[in-house]
Amino acid sequence: MADSSLSLAVALQHHLDGQLQAAEQMYRHILAAEPDHAQALHFLGVLESQLGRYDDAVGHIRRAIKINGAEAAFHCNLGNALSSQGKPDEAISCFRQAIELNPGLVEAHTNLGNALKDRGQLEEAVACHRRALALRPDLAEVHNNLGAALRDEGQIAEAIACHQRALQLKPEFAEAHNNLGTALKEQGRLDEALASYQRALDLKPEYPEAIANFGNIFKEEGKLDEAAACYERALELKPTMAEVVNGLGAVLKEQGKLGAALVCHRRALGLDPTYADAYSNLGSVLWELGKMDEAAACQRRALELKPHPQAHSNLLLTLQYCPGLNLSDIAAAHAKYQQVHAAPLLASWKPHTNDRDTQRRLRLGFVSPDFGRHPVGFFLTRALENLDPGACNTICYSDRISKDDMTKRLQAAASIWRDVNGMTDHDLAEMVREDRIDILFDLAGHTGKNRLLVFARKPAPVQVTWMGYAGTTGVTAIDYLLADEREIPRGVEEHFVEKILRMPDGYVCYAPPSYAPSVSPLPACNNGYVTFGSFNNPAKITPRVVEVWAAILGRVPHSRLVLKYRGISDDSVALRMKNGFAEQGIDPARIECFGWSPHHLLLEEYNRLDLALDPFPYNGGLTTCEALWMGVPVITCPGETFVSRHSLSHLTAVGLTGTIARTFDEYVELAVSLAADLPMLTSLRATLRDRMAASPLCDGRRFAENLMRLLRDVWLRWCEQAP
Repeated sequence: MADSSLSLAVALQHHLDGQLQAAEQMYRHILAAEPDHAQALHFLGVLESQLGRYDDAVGHIRRAIKINGAEAAFHCNLGNALSSQGKPDEAISCFRQAIELNPGLVEAHTNLGNALKDRGQLEEAVACHRRALALRPDLAEVHNNLGAALRDEGQIAEAIACHQRALQLKPEFAEAHNNLGTALKEQGRLDEALASYQRALDLKPEYPEAIANFGNIFKEEGKLDEAAACYERALELKPTMAEVVNGLGAVLKEQGKLGAALVCHRRALGLDPTYADAYSNLGSVLWELGKMDEAAACQRRALELKPHPQAHSNLLLTLQYCPGLNLSDIAAAHAKYQQVHAAPLLASWKPHTNDRDTQRRLRLGFVSPDFGRHPVGFFLTRALENLDPGACNTICYSDRISKDDMTKRLQAAASIWRDVNGMTDHDLAEMVREDRIDILFDLAGHTGKNRLLVFARKPAPVQVTWMGYAGTTGVTAIDYLLADEREIPRGVEEHFVEKILRMPDGYVCYAPPSYAPSVSPLPACNNGYVTFGSFNNPAKITPRVVEVWAAILGRVPHSRLVLKYRGISDDSVALRMKNGFAEQGIDPARIECFGWSPHHLLLEEYNRLDLALDPFPYNGGLTTCEALWMGVPVITCPGETFVSRHSLSHLTAVGLTGTIARTFDEYVELAVSLAADLPMLTSLRATLRDRMAASPLCDGRRFAENLMRLLRDVWLRWCEQAP
């Protein structure tokens, strides 16, 4: 016994000194003589866990517990190994057992906190770390862990303070520098974040997590090649990081490499089957591949694993693309978001003390992550530029990191511009309240980086959702939805929790880019055949769309179809498209697929088209406007839902109602008859841009005046309510 105790002490010293091979040999030597030596089994398991041999580690530590189940440390280290195996629930059980055996075991409390954080149980995770600090307030590691949990909970300022405290206790703590950088990034302090990541790398030059975090910042800045290089380098150092594999997949998706992105997200789930964000990102790729049922299933699984508001929004956005859903289905799905995420915030509402003068200058707030070259930018700019400064002040709350020429134009048009990236929903709501906003606009709905839970806190007396989403948000704190008679016809109001405000012409105003190329002569006159096209997201091109478009191609001899969108030239997407048409009897050679290009070149590509075909049930929005500006008529068939009526609104505003079909059969007949009338197409092409420029769709002053009349009316309604 004395010999084994001495051998164990020597083995432990080797282990602590990092001489793992020597330590392992001694542990195994002890076990050869005493197979039931619990401590040797335990420490061998710990060593194996350090080496990534988690199955062996779990086996040896379980044997140690079977021999001596009263050792709290055994249960704690078994929990660590199980956590590394991707078995969080079993790990949590082990940590709880360790605490029951020894309530003073600091490691068990903080490890339980880490495991609960990974499961999204953030409030309990924070409590665990605080209990650990109550036992040992001088442990830098625990301050660092608490900071990470607080960051995930959205308490960014407190998280930063925790990481800074960890660094006061342990200045050379690379992990704390790295986590501090991530918290600073959440506040939008990118330069400071990069400095923290660099400090972490100075201390640990081959620190894969810090390298990956550089990639995260590059990704947010839109520097996709640099981001991918960082992720790939991090994975060379540590191939098992599911979060980095997932991040690489997200970058590949943005680059239009959908097949490779799909592989990454599935690989991430292979590494961590409970990784909610990987399911969500996999769903996004499947969505762009047009696999709606699989995409929705992934988003549902993500929501089950991590009941986060953005995960719920991702599911709702995906459902908008699914054929067969009616207004009632969509309303029911959105009501669940209100019930789970927004309703609990009703208790935080405060009375509004805004001056109830009905004629005073109004303070209008606009909240969006998309103030730039995005549909929101192209549809908001002229309205913002033409609002009467004597009638209103405009305050833009921008969640956008990368800025472009459209961002600068919007910034110049706004009375006040606030960059709010990284601000919590609570703090942003308080900022809106302090700014004394009278009417607050949501311009994101359930799209990425939305701020619906700011609106759920009711920081402004009147709240409106507009243009960034497709219909109801389901959030009852939002009073109005800004639309028009075409988008939301009379009689369907029951399917919207918001009251409907209807603009007289159209619900948006388009700002054509100054760099748009001139409209070319009709291509069919030179080609000798008609070219149809759609530059919409391939997620919108469902099997029913392919069937209808194939019927058109079958009726118009030698005609071709050009499809263009980021990722559509990816082999897997192009093959799906071509095969879909082949199944309908159309030669795949007649289908051309083109991927991403800079915006001015994308617009130039419209000069190849004679007619644009609108998908369904999700129509083009900005895409339709761009086709029309480039002289290309758009054939559409509106449906019941908001997403299926965008083109109806735009075409009506331009006065081009002759390309609006009532049925899919009529849609085919319209396309065939127009393709046969080249003189009409030639005339239409030559006049369409001027016609559009003179229409309400592009008339910023008219739009702004109509908007202010509506807003003055809703302000009057609020002022007349009892305080």
